[in-house]
Amino acid sequence: MLKVWGRNTSINVQKVMFAVGELGLPHERYDVGGPFGKLDTPEYGMLNPNRLVPTIDDNGFILWESNAIVRHLSQRYGRGTLSPADEMTFAKADAWMDWSLTSLYSDIITTCFLQLVRTPAKSRDVAAVDAAARRVGQKLDVLNRQLAGRAYIVAEHPTIADVAVGTLMYRYFNLKLPRPSLPNVDAWYERLMARPAYRQHVMIDFKPMLVDGA
Repeated sequence: MLKVWGRNTSINVQKVMFAVGELGLPHERYDVGGPFGKLDTPEYGMLNPNRLVPTIDDNGFILWESNAIVRHLSQRYGRGTLSPADEMTFAKADAWMDWSLTSLYSDIITTCFLQLVRTPAKSRDVAAVDAAARRVGQKLDVLNRQLAGRAYIVAEHPTIADVAVGTLMYRYFNLKLPRPSLPNVDAWYERLMARPAYRQHVMIDFKPMLVDGA
C-alpha cells in the first residue's frame, strides 16, 4: 500500500493527495511536519534527507519532492488519465507543472499566504502582498487564454497540470486579495471544486493556521 508522509495542511502534501485521490489509490498518510514534528527523527531522515514533506513509499520505492511524486504516481497508475498517453501532451502538462512553481508558487504561497496568514498584521508587508497579487493576476491571464475552449489545462479531463496549478488555487481564491476578472480560470476552478478528490484533499480550511494578530 502507498504510504504518504506529511500533514494535510501542507500545500505540497495536498498536491500529492489530490493526485492520490484522483487515481483512487489505497493509501495511508502519516501526520508529520508543522505542529506534528517528527521531521528531525533518524527514521524520517532515512526516508528524506531534506527533512521536508511530502515523502512517499510506493511499495518499497521511496520518493520525495511533490512534483516528482505526482509525475511518478500518474505515470505508474494513471496513463491516459492524469498522465497523458501522448508524449507531446504529457510534455505540455509537465511544462504547466513547472510553470506553477516558477510563475505562481512564490507569489501565492511565499508572499501572499505567509504574509496574510502567518504574519501578524502589524508586521505585514502590504506593498509586497499587493505587488505579488498583481503579478499572479498577470500570470493567470496566460492560463485564462490557455483554458479558452477547454475544460482543463491540456485536455478535457484533469492531468498533472491541473493537479499542480489547481492545488494553489484554493488558497489564491480564499485569501483577501484583489483578483482580476478571468472567466475561464473561474470556470475551471469551479470544475475543480466539484471533484471529490479536490474537496477532500485541497479544500482544507487554513484559518487554524492564522497566527495571533494576523
